[in-house]
Amino acid sequence: MNNTRQTKTFIGAMMLMGLSAAGYASATSHAWNGYFALAVLALAAATSKMKVKLPGINGNMSVNLPFLLTAALNLSAAEAVAITCVSTAVQCWPRKNAKVNLQQMSFNLSMMAFASSAATLAFHAVSQSATLGHSTTLGLVLATATLFLGQTAPVAGIVAVSEGRSAWPVWSSLAQLSFPYYIVGAGVTSMVQAMSLHLGWGLALAVFPVMYGIHRSYRMYFNAMAESLRPEVLVRTAGAGA
Repeated sequence: MNNTRQTKTFIGAMMLMGLSAAGYASATSHAWNGYFALAVLALAAATSKMKVKLPGINGNMSVNLPFLLTAALNLSAAEAVAITCVSTAVQCWPRKNAKVNLQQMSFNLSMMAFASSAATLAFHAVSQSATLGHSTTLGLVLATATLFLGQTAPVAGIVAVSEGRSAWPVWSSLAQLSFPYYIVGAGVTSMVQAMSLHLGWGLALAVFPVMYGIHRSYRMYFNAMAESLRPEVLVRTAGAGA
């Protein structure tokens, strides 16, 4: 079995998982949140275009995580999955005159549908559990960890399969690069949750400037890292030190 066939099999399995998760989320959802859901959708889609290239890995990362977590914490599973899928489609949509990569789009949508559904259901299971004290904080931690694993593990898997690499080193590198971002994302989400209790959701969701600042910082950091890894830079540095 060659890498192309393995890649298609992996994507097919991810699509099945994503469709199953989305179907289950829809079946278990009852409440709908109207304007608030639309506001989160608009902000998640807008910030999904703020993405940075991950050095050493054929992939990128957007800064819409706080809005995806906000959806997971406050909306139904179906709404959270829909918001996640729309923002993912916006993130993956090619620039002008470029063609849509259907395999990549299908994989990303399926992966994010599965991760979002799992994170939402995990949060509600904890926040509604009397045994765990209806803990919103614990639910946020679990939802963030679920999104982290639900995104990084499949990406590491598809990179390993398509490029013939070992999955563990790929995941380890990806996890180290993205873990601080998930910590920051959880912190911003916690801030939004706290602000909403006193200021209402309208002002609490106005964290777009914060996400823009995070995007700028990450882009500068990763650009500097990628520059340091370029072979010509390494050669030039070695020559200068000789």
